[in-house]
Amino acid sequence: MALRLPKQDYQDIERVIEFDFVRATEAAALNSLRWLGRGDKEAADAAACDAMRGMFDLMNICGEVVIGEGMKDEAPGIFKGEQLGTWVPGSPEFHIAIDPIDGTTNISKGAPNSISCIAAASPEEGVKVALRDVPSFYMSKLAYGPRVIEYMKRRGDSLHLEMPIPEMLAIVARAVDKRVQDVAVMMLDRPRHKEMVEQIRAAGASLRMIGDGDIAAAIAPSLPDSDVDLYMGIGGSPEAVLAAAGIKCLGGDMQCKMWPRDEKERQKLSAEGYKKDLDHLYSADDLANGQNIIFCATGISDSALLPGVRARGGVTAVTHSLLMRAKSKTVRFIRARHNLQNKTIRLRSDNREHLI
Repeated sequence: MALRLPKQDYQDIERVIEFDFVRATEAAALNSLRWLGRGDKEAADAAACDAMRGMFDLMNICGEVVIGEGMKDEAPGIFKGEQLGTWVPGSPEFHIAIDPIDGTTNISKGAPNSISCIAAASPEEGVKVALRDVPSFYMSKLAYGPRVIEYMKRRGDSLHLEMPIPEMLAIVARAVDKRVQDVAVMMLDRPRHKEMVEQIRAAGASLRMIGDGDIAAAIAPSLPDSDVDLYMGIGGSPEAVLAAAGIKCLGGDMQCKMWPRDEKERQKLSAEGYKKDLDHLYSADDLANGQNIIFCATGISDSALLPGVRARGGVTAVTHSLLMRAKSKTVRFIRARHNLQNKTIRLRSDNREHLI
């Protein structure tokens, strides 16, 4: 690899480059839209990845994917270790966590709750690992918003991932000034959640089950004026880190623990040196550390986080995106109107611009 020139001295480089990250998630959303409801989640993912890589090819950064989809034979994903950006000598560095489509099954079915999202961190003094690559496939998660945090500080109550669910719901209800039966809990619809579902229903809270895509769901309780109060359940570890980046920007928090799928995975994690980490309770700041973090997402189909793409007669498409920075806590909701007669997306597959 060629020697890199001295880094250019940017102040708050994530502020300079942040809208290009939005363009990458917009491109992924627009390019995957034609696969909505077509029953082919691999094709949708491939289209999103192609467009996202194409946008990164135009960005003068030295980006390294630290959390991707893992190396899989002939899979369309963007993988850990992949280099994104032009890597022009002297360009700013970014560590990137990426999910071109969170909710590929939802896209294939034409169902709600799919987004394209990116978290990125530029180097920061005192931060060794900004976006933590958790070795387990799944994590047990609990996510809640700023009102709950403020209440706990004020009253001394505290939530814990493994506390009895009725006690947890009572604390959240007091924090958000609702009756327990009005508290809305979001969770993936999975057999492994059977006991949690029974406890939530027995306590009388409102339960909202989703088929796939728990990044948007975990961030939802931290959004201003959200109608989701709590997210809980077991989901993917990479998704936990992406959600943590977004939650940090919004002033919320989450608690997570590694959740081995079986004894074989538990033993493998122990053998690889993660035995002590199996019992560690991770906060949002543990998973997404530091202040030089940005999070952006574009809705593909409607979710608790963002509306999906609105295509209008083959003439225009409207996208809804979210852009946030941990340092400033600025939250931008971006509604963009794309003229499909002029709008082009650069694809990595042939390095050309294409009409949508």
